[in-house]
Amino acid sequence: MTTARAHLAGLMLFVATVAGIALAQCAKSEAVSNESDAAIVDNELLAFLSLARAHHHEANLLEDDGDVGGAIGALQKIVDAPKPHAGERVPEIEEVLADAYARMAELELRRKDTAAAKRDVEAGLSHATEPTYFRGHLLEVFGIVEETRTADLKDAGNLGESEIARKHALELLHQAVDVQEGVINHVLDAGTK
Repeated sequence: MTTARAHLAGLMLFVATVAGIALAQCAKSEAVSNESDAAIVDNELLAFLSLARAHHHEANLLEDDGDVGGAIGALQKIVDAPKPHAGERVPEIEEVLADAYARMAELELRRKDTAAAKRDVEAGLSHATEPTYFRGHLLEVFGIVEETRTADLKDAGNLGESEIARKHALELLHQAVDVQEGVINHVLDAGTK
């Protein structure tokens, strides 16, 4: 499965889960709100999730045609779109944005633009502040960005900077593993209670 397809599959599962929650609450005909984390599931959120899914499909088609710039542009439409519940940190929206930025960074790496990839990862991390799959994935992508920079700097003869980038790559990849292990252990611990 390509990276693009893996992202889309994850996003579609996420959207389906949120949609299932919303459908279960339809009889109430009001927004579902969990006061502990301010999660809101309503028509506006579902529309935003659907918009994101459509743009991911658009990006897939453009990427399949070799139009990496167009694929990045399709994903940029997600991060530029108006967000429901402006001023609130809605976890589902933050996760969609984090995922879009991670995919944009991966595409930027395909274009050999490590500076743009780094900017995308850093923007994504601002949306994934908690230890979740999305944060772990962004840290992994950031590690790959630094790994790419390591090779580029080495090829340019800048061995000192290359070594710094290599150490940063390892640190980021270890952080990614720690986050993902924490997510897995949290789920496993919850299942044994």
